[in-house]
Amino acid sequence: MESLARRRVPTPEQSSWTIRDEIVTETVFVSTTQHQRSAARDAAGISGADILVDSLIHQGVECIFAYPGGASMPLHQSLIAREDRLRTILPRHEQGGGFAAQGYARSTGRVGVCMATSGPGATNLVTTLADAKMDSVPMVAITGQVSKHVIGTDAFQETPIVEVCRAVTKHHYLITEIEDVARIVKEAFYVAQTGRPGPVLIDFPKDIQVLRLDNPPDFDPPTDLPGYHPEGRISQPEQIGQTIAAIRRSRRPILYVGGGMINSGAFEQLTTFARRTGIPVTTTLMGLGVFPGDDPQSLGMLGMHGTVYSNYAINEADLLLALGVRFDDRVTGKLEEFARHGKIVHVDIDPSEIHKNKEAHIPIVADVADVLEQLNQQLTDEDVPELSEWISQIDRWKQDNPLVCPDDETLIFPQAAIRELARQTRDRDTFVSVGVGQHQMWSAQHFPFRLPRRWMSSSGLGTMGFGLPTAMGAQAANPGALCIDIDGDGSFQMNIQELATLHCEKLPVKILLLNNQHLGMVMQWEDRFF
Repeated sequence: MESLARRRVPTPEQSSWTIRDEIVTETVFVSTTQHQRSAARDAAGISGADILVDSLIHQGVECIFAYPGGASMPLHQSLIAREDRLRTILPRHEQGGGFAAQGYARSTGRVGVCMATSGPGATNLVTTLADAKMDSVPMVAITGQVSKHVIGTDAFQETPIVEVCRAVTKHHYLITEIEDVARIVKEAFYVAQTGRPGPVLIDFPKDIQVLRLDNPPDFDPPTDLPGYHPEGRISQPEQIGQTIAAIRRSRRPILYVGGGMINSGAFEQLTTFARRTGIPVTTTLMGLGVFPGDDPQSLGMLGMHGTVYSNYAINEADLLLALGVRFDDRVTGKLEEFARHGKIVHVDIDPSEIHKNKEAHIPIVADVADVLEQLNQQLTDEDVPELSEWISQIDRWKQDNPLVCPDDETLIFPQAAIRELARQTRDRDTFVSVGVGQHQMWSAQHFPFRLPRRWMSSSGLGTMGFGLPTAMGAQAANPGALCIDIDGDGSFQMNIQELATLHCEKLPVKILLLNNQHLGMVMQWEDRFF
């Protein structure tokens, strides 16, 4: 049935102040709207919003997680017009969209993209940006902003989001001219994914979104970022020589590898190097999967929640090859006691990480994949150390301090459930995200990852509510894969609204919910220390 709309108009017989009711069908308004849209499409030129969305497409973006609002409405109209080339997924909360963008990025290595409106929409992204900064995740966040002429007047839904996010982004932009849109988008993607990856913010005032250019811009303008030259960081020959000499002299070496290895794509180079030298491998929480977790050469994760034998090995090693790591406090404990017997070779692409927490004897600022490639090329059979006594000692530590799983036929322990999940999914391409808490560490301990980018964890910031939306993003990026969120009841509820997004978008994420009706890790710390 055709719906009716009612409006009041004056009749010719009455004065201009006299009105009567007139029935008008809704078809009139639909026709008018269609005409306006057609006229807008036929108008000469291209809008700022269209330029930004076309720039995303030019950068190879296939999916964006975007929640609309007043200051981002023109952007969403442009997304709708290009839905055949760019999938828009509507999360139920901006934080869910930000973490979904992370899931997309963490599982693929490509830049994840999210969008929110101004004011509270933008501030709801802050935690996801801080999380991406801590874990070096390539991400571009686009926020609508109030029009330029009212910025700074406390306009409705205005927040100075660039200032708010200075410390939690790798870089940030406030667009002030329509001519800059294409260049800024290209630069944002370049900055986000080069060097040490990280999040970039683009704040886009609404009046610039609706401005128009007569002709489309150059979507591939030259990149000019004075002072930013990440591609120039390569290791020096003398440092490679020093490292090989240290390996040759060592009798108790260990490979300590982290998330920088995964960002570098150094999986094959590491495997080749480890196999050639026989050096045991231990990983950080961020590095899980860069070396097969069930390999006899693997010591699993180290640190506060790591295996006993990996921590023993670190502290007894005479050579520590620290690759793509930052000597986090959850790994080192007392810095002066950490690896106190060993010479440290520290390789990282970010110069600010060198000597920041732990002094390195051989510091190398370079891409770790390039360093391993050079080591693999230059290492000779005479350089490979004799490690039989060292391996025997580690084997004794493993026997005396095994990573045990509680066993009771009448109960299902969380660790046992995770091990069973790993067993049943062993032959599938499985991506696992987790929330934050006990279940996170149990998953890291008991699920052996064999490939990089299959493990997604909020490791640096430790953000509860991370697991479900991150699995959603990973599933969108990998539609044929098995994506699982292993979560705790506390963490799961923080972004539980994204269940609706999974349903609407037909994303078949699987959930293993470990419900102990507590914030388990908080309770555990309270019992032990308070």
